[in-house]
Formats: sequence, structure tokens, C-alpha cells
Amino acid sequence: MEEIKDKIQNLTISEKEYNTYELGNFKLKSGGEIPDAFIAYKTFGDPSLPAIIYPSWYSGSISDNLWLIGEDKTLDPKKYFIIITALFGNGQSSSPSNMPGLKPFPDVLFYDNVKAQHTLVTKHLGITRARAVLGWSMGAGQTYQWATQYPEFMDVVVPFCGSAKTSLHNQVFLEGVKSALFAAKGTSSAGICRGEIRPSNTDYRPFTKEETSTGLKALGRVYAGWGFSQAFYREKLYEKVLGYKDLEDFMVNFWEAWACSKNPENMLVMAHTWQAGDCSNQEPYNGDFAKAMQGIKAKALVLPGQTDLYFPPEDSAIEVANMRPGIGEMHVFPSIWGHWAGGPGQSTEDVKWLDEKLRDFFAKN
Repeated sequence: MEEIKDKIQNLTISEKEYNTYELGNFKLKSGGEIPDAFIAYKTFGDPSLPAIIYPSWYSGSISDNLWLIGEDKTLDPKKYFIIITALFGNGQSSSPSNMPGLKPFPDVLFYDNVKAQHTLVTKHLGITRARAVLGWSMGAGQTYQWATQYPEFMDVVVPFCGSAKTSLHNQVFLEGVKSALFAAKGTSSAGICRGEIRPSNTDYRPFTKEETSTGLKALGRVYAGWGFSQAFYREKLYEKVLGYKDLEDFMVNFWEAWACSKNPENMLVMAHTWQAGDCSNQEPYNGDFAKAMQGIKAKALVLPGQTDLYFPPEDSAIEVANMRPGIGEMHVFPSIWGHWAGGPGQSTEDVKWLDEKLRDFFAKN
């Protein structure tokens, strides 16, 4: 494990395009531990500028967050010190793919990810307060976690196309994602927020090469019905905007290609984090969701997607309604791109809409 970690950390920034910070033996909320853990990150701008923390999303690498950063955008590296952090399990921070000696990988929560991020930004980067925390999808889940776990740390939070607590419907969707992988391995899900069923007294068995290919292709096709809306498909935007020749071309060369570029065990680690998402599952809230929302002190701009099948606006409205007066406001992406309205940048009109909302919100708060 030490050899693998040293190899990762000795890569040059041009080869891997991110840095890593050692966390030591990292204790998890579940009671487990990641030995010799590390978190991956990348920064933009001068450290003396106001800090913005921008976590990654399900399966996303650090580079997948770059579309919202630029001198022509609100997240301008000349105005802010922008820190992109990588989820445990994304293949850059500690993950099954880069810690092969740790089988099975322990369950990781948003709580653990944000604890690691807080350690990075305070102890390593020397930041005592952030201007903002923001993110898309699982990045939004981490944003809510920051707002409740360290409520004094930032001025504003902007979760877009995400949630403070994974809904029952969303948990059911994620059972399909998990089951696509488990079926390829000849096993099945042990239930919501649980791993795979395997015979008692048997050791964990990694995916074979064939199981990896079969399972990831299936995962991609399961995901295809959720990432974009019904209207996106009805209007054939996969042809008109994204340039695929037909639906099967889109399924194979967008969805399967995305899924097959990933590691199945990494995807399962992040799926657990997402499925178990609940920022009230910590002290002092102890499962009281309304109390957790009331514990948010940073001004919050909540941006759900009108046609998002994971995180519908109704759920976001409940979150804002439970915040204290004057804390939260909600605006809905007027888009048929579904979950993809919030990222990762293919819908240029939605990128423009999001950037304008960020600019206006930062200006007045």
C-alpha cells in the first residue's frame, strides 16, 4: 500500500494534474478506517484571495469541474482561490483502485469526505474561512454537509442539482446502479446503504476483467434513463446538440463509454456515499432534518433542475422551507436537460444561466 501511495504522490503535476495531501490513518464515522489515507485536490488563483471550495461529483475527476472556472466566469481565479476536492472513491483520493490492499473498501459518508476536506483546507492550505462552498450533484451533497458540519466556516453555499438528504426515490435509483454491477459478479444487493450479499465466512472477491466490462456497460445503460429528462430524449438533443447519429450510438458512445472508463469498486464506494447521504446524521442534529436545515448559517442559493429526475425542485423547496428566515433562496434551472442542466458543461445555455445566478448571488451576499 505504501508503494502504491508513493507512486501516486511522486507523479508530476503535469502527469496527474492534481496534488494529494496525506491524512494518515483516517477514522470514519462508521467506525472503520482508511489506513494511510490521502485526499486529491487542485487549486486555482492566489492563496491570499477569498477561498471557494468546489467538491467533485459521482464518478467525476478533478478536471471534470473545470468547465465552471475561468476569467470570463464568476469563478474567476483572478478574484478567488478556488479549491477543487476529490471524493473518496473517485480514483484520485483514496479509492479501491489506488489502494488495492484494502478489500473491501470501508463505507464512506459525506461526513467523512467533508472532514477530510476541512483538514486539507485548514491544516494544509491555511484557510480559516471560505467565501463559498458550491457543487453539482454529489458536490451539492457535500456543500450541504459543509453548511451543517462547519456552519461558521463560509459566507455562502450554492448546492445545484443535489440534496441535503438522499430521497427514498433516489435511493431506489441507486439500487439499480449497484445491482447492475453486482449482477455481473453473480451476486446481489444486501439492501439500501448496504453492500453485496455473499456467502458467510467468505472473503471479498474483486471483479474479474469480464465482470468489470459487463457490469459497467449495464451501469451505463441504467444511468442513461436518469441523467437526462424525458423531454431531452423526446427532442433528440443527443443528436441535435451532442452530435450522436441515433439513440443506440448515444447509448454506446456516451453512456457505455463513460461507465467503462470507471472502476466498478470505485463506483460502488461513491454510490454508498450518495445513497447514505443525510446531513442530519451527525451531532447536534441526530437525525432531525429540520434542525439540520435550521443549523445552516451561510446564505444559501439552492438551484434544482426543472426536469431533474434525481433531485426534483419539490425536494429543494422542502430544504429551503426548513431553513431559518432570510437564509435560503431557490431558483430553478429552466431546462429540459434534466440532471445534466447543472453540469458538466455540455448545455451552454444552462452554464450561462448558472454563472449569472452565481454572479448575482455573490454580489449581494
